[in-house]
Amino acid sequence: MTTPLGPGPEFDRIRRIWGRLGKRVAGAGDDCAIVEMGGTRMALSMDVSVERVHFNLGWMSPAEIGYRAAAAALSDLAAVAAIPKGILVGLGVSGEWPEEHVAELMDGAGNAAQSVGAVVWGGDLVQSDRVIVDVAVVGEFDGAPVLRGGATAGDGLWVTGALGGPKAALDAWMNGREPEASARDRFVRPVPRAAEARWLRDRGAKAMIDLSDGLAADAGHVAAASGVQCMLDADRVPRHAAARELMDALVSGEEYELFVAMPESFGEVQAVEFVQQFGAGLTRIGSAREGRGVVVERKGKPIRMSGEFRHF
Repeated sequence: MTTPLGPGPEFDRIRRIWGRLGKRVAGAGDDCAIVEMGGTRMALSMDVSVERVHFNLGWMSPAEIGYRAAAAALSDLAAVAAIPKGILVGLGVSGEWPEEHVAELMDGAGNAAQSVGAVVWGGDLVQSDRVIVDVAVVGEFDGAPVLRGGATAGDGLWVTGALGGPKAALDAWMNGREPEASARDRFVRPVPRAAEARWLRDRGAKAMIDLSDGLAADAGHVAAASGVQCMLDADRVPRHAAARELMDALVSGEEYELFVAMPESFGEVQAVEFVQQFGAGLTRIGSAREGRGVVVERKGKPIRMSGEFRHF
């Protein structure tokens, strides 16, 4: 069995892979694979960052490249409410890259792991014509995992943080400008919301995903996995101060914030507790209802999405 994915060419390719694998694939399609090892339930995932796809060398230091790549992978553990334990890093670099840059990159990856209580377990180093950072992550559970498929009609849909900062930074770099400082920080130092995810799980979280492809796109994965329609109120979406317009907050990828379905009983009182404990926002932005897919409304009327990033 695999978890249904939302629409898009990237995910059409994944569905084709699953079709070819047939019975040789099991449990795929969520943010992590959940496996039992020696009586311990573990979460496993990996995430690859590629030069000239996810970043350019002139934008960030080697340490920032490593930090960002590791944090992105660790965010997958947060998405299922796992406790991060360790990472392994496959690194491809040019033979001309100084050894010190390689060490700095891994120092950044180690700092990202340390920020959520994990360590570096090892990895691999190969020669490549561009920088590639492939991070595998391992976590374990102190409670039930939260997957994408648990939302039901009537649940509230919430998001952590404020969205659009990474897109603002990317837009600035692409136009030859240095990003506003807080937007740049959101791009190069994303926060894996590991402790926040377990807090939400303990208060009834029913479905969860981290925002890597953009709010609307990732809500589509929750909708597909849960068999519901996600209705998002665009006017409620928290927008980063550097985001130029609302659409940027709806489509900005690589946020690594959490999109979560909570029971209707979860409300503003608990959201204030979240802010007080973690120093990050928690905002209700919509509801799950009967139907399929994602509907984004503004002032009660559906709006069309534009500007989403696609790998294919």
